[in-house]
Amino acid sequence: MPLISHSPEAGVWLLTTPHTSYALRIDETGAPGHIAWGPKLSLAEAMDLAVPPEKAQSSFEGRRAVGEELPADDGLHYGPPSLQVRHADGTRGFEWCLQGHEVLRPSPGAEELVLRFRDRLYALEVALHYRVREDTDVIERRTVLRNVGNAPFDLLRADSAAWTLPPLPAYRLSHVTGQWSAETQLHREPLAHGETVLTSRRGITSHHANPWVMVDAGDADEEHGRVWSAVLGWSGSWRITAQRTPGGRAGFTAGVGHEGVLLPLGPGETFETPVCSGLFTDGGFGAATRAWHAYIRAHVLPRADEMAPVLYNSWEATGFDVDENGQKTLAKEAAALGVELFVVDDGWFGTRRSDRSGLGDWTPAPDRFPEGLGPLADHVHGLGMQFGIWVEPEMVNPDSDLYRSRPDWVLHLPGRPRTEMRNQLVLDFSRQEVADWAYGWLTRLVADHRIDFLKWDMNRAIGEAGRPGEPGGGDVLWTRYVTNLYGVLDRLRADHPGLRIETCSGGGGRVDLGVLARTDQAWTSDNTDAVDRLAIQHGFAQIYPACSMSAWVTDAPNQLTGRSVPLSFRFHVAMSGLLGIGGDLTRWTDDELTEAAGLVATYKRVRHLVQRGAMYRLGGPVGEGPTVVQYLGDGAEEALILAWQRGPRHGAPHQPVRLRGLTPGSRYRDMDTGTVHHARVLTDYGLRLDLPRGDWASTLLHLVRLPEGTP
Repeated sequence: MPLISHSPEAGVWLLTTPHTSYALRIDETGAPGHIAWGPKLSLAEAMDLAVPPEKAQSSFEGRRAVGEELPADDGLHYGPPSLQVRHADGTRGFEWCLQGHEVLRPSPGAEELVLRFRDRLYALEVALHYRVREDTDVIERRTVLRNVGNAPFDLLRADSAAWTLPPLPAYRLSHVTGQWSAETQLHREPLAHGETVLTSRRGITSHHANPWVMVDAGDADEEHGRVWSAVLGWSGSWRITAQRTPGGRAGFTAGVGHEGVLLPLGPGETFETPVCSGLFTDGGFGAATRAWHAYIRAHVLPRADEMAPVLYNSWEATGFDVDENGQKTLAKEAAALGVELFVVDDGWFGTRRSDRSGLGDWTPAPDRFPEGLGPLADHVHGLGMQFGIWVEPEMVNPDSDLYRSRPDWVLHLPGRPRTEMRNQLVLDFSRQEVADWAYGWLTRLVADHRIDFLKWDMNRAIGEAGRPGEPGGGDVLWTRYVTNLYGVLDRLRADHPGLRIETCSGGGGRVDLGVLARTDQAWTSDNTDAVDRLAIQHGFAQIYPACSMSAWVTDAPNQLTGRSVPLSFRFHVAMSGLLGIGGDLTRWTDDELTEAAGLVATYKRVRHLVQRGAMYRLGGPVGEGPTVVQYLGDGAEEALILAWQRGPRHGAPHQPVRLRGLTPGSRYRDMDTGTVHHARVLTDYGLRLDLPRGDWASTLLHLVRLPEGTP
């Protein structure tokens, strides 16, 4: 079956993925209307569903609130618009007039449908893009708008896509909320009637929400139920509006920007939205997660096939007290544990002795690194590790040479007080000269010091986004800032193909598919408390794979929460993502160092399962029972089980955990104990976890399938 098929007579388009179908048609008004999104259909079956919408029950209803591929603001549309345009004469709205279509083949195994429209009266062209691939059920959508006339107009809203859900007896919305140090807290709740808005107005993806949604009928669980989901790939302000109508329908629309922001589009100019990707599955939340993980590894992350190294970061050991000798001592200790990447955090440059000065002056502090970073880089490389460094290119301290020489480069409103957060101001990356400056010193820094890894941080949200007198002012800034940021990252990667980059924004403040297409991993949260991390990582991993999730083992008691948990518990939590170590190794006991080295070695033996395997959630992050995660390797040849329990409950039964995906009829050996298990017993009856007694217990099991005929 072709990926994209068409019935010209019926005006129906059918997009086909390995397990699902998506169908649309051009309706009687000329607008692109939704038909179906769900289980697989033939073109003939899709045409059966292409019936005209029901007539409005009263003169108060107008056009259907959901059901259009990109609802435009017009006289009879009363739902949340995906497209709002104000023309030069003050007229608003868009009337669809189909101009043609194309089916492109952008890469092997992929096809892209492009539907081209023009307003019936004004010189605005709108192209709807749909990309499908033969190896994923994810459908990528984006919108391209072009001013083909002589007069400017304003885009008040230009979403990437609107998604329509089928009639269901109920609707439940899944999403994450949070704040600094408590990111990605998962919520599943009935979708309210009316409009539910998820957004960031901060100029970054934000700690407070993340640009994705899942919707089900309220009956889905990890293994069963139909789930529809969508993810927006954008690293600035964004908005997703979900709507549930009185008539029993639901849908959502997603795009860049927040309310009150417009984007001027001059003659000949084009605006291309970021991609909004959608996925349907009938295998519950677990199947949705695994499909998103596989898609992100295959089509978003730049080098997901590369095994991420075990990392050490010096921040929690030293804070701002960074010097060459101290870092060399930590590097020697880290190398002895088996660490493969040593990262120097904040405090290595300029006058940086606290968060009050130095940002913007990106040269090694001469009193701390008399010969620059070269000797430290040589030392780290000589120990067999890669060398990384922390940077915050988008920020500046007022107490810095950069600010004193270029105060005009910061975001500010003339005549208004500038607002500082964390004693810093935001550099205006929407200015090309600022972006070029950042690219210049970054590419020199990487080349001159043989840097293998950048931790790219951003420790405050955007404010004062306006430049009076410039066309578009601050409204252009909200999008241009992000596209220029992407440009710097793209140029850096082109210059230094082996460079790994971690996205960070005071923890998990900038995690999305837009930035992950240009980086290798994300710093999940500044909160490294292993207990809190269980919930944070649970929400993160609903969409984003373990190979993008940085996780550290730090000291006890934890610097943020004061909680103490065993070293093995801390390691097992961090080993469910990209293992890093951030404690002060000079204070660890010999027993702790020995145990840590053994756990690092264990992680290296199983990290291919964590970073590339299919993830199954066998127990949630909260509750009376243990939290359990399973990673399954290709062909079900291996499985890794990680389990954590906060504390035993007296008299509570020890329930076995049913594993997933093992090959029926096969046997699997526990690589630590040598015990052999039958797959059918593990999947149908369950595995009894051998958790240590006491509070904060954890365990790791590595199972390998035995060849047939093995005694």
